Amino acid sequence: MSFDLKWSPSEKKVARRAFDAALEVALGKTMAELKSKVSGVTTPAAMWDIEDYLRQQRLKIDRMFDYRYSQLIVVFAVLIREGYLDENQLSGLSEDKRNEIHRILAWRASE
Repeated sequence: MSFDLKWSPSEKKVARRAFDAALEVALGKTMAELKSKVSGVTTPAAMWDIEDYLRQQRLKIDRMFDYRYSQLIVVFAVLIREGYLDENQLSGLSEDKRNEIHRILAWRASE
């Protein structure tokens, strides 16, 4: 899904701040989970499980955080749904963009 919406300079600033804040939340949660997992490592096999966990988390974050304007509407909907972004952080985006985000959230909720 791609959107060819125009982004004003002020909307680009709002989008970047929201995106960066959500990324910080996602990375913070991953770091907290990592610390918890590492503290429980008692075997070499468990150590390699940490590597697998990190690889999976990196792939998940890399897929989720796509800062292309054609993708940001979907990205923001996913980040809100996953709990990494509060919709209020998108204040300053046009009503059209916010409505599209709500539409995607409603569609995903009905799946």
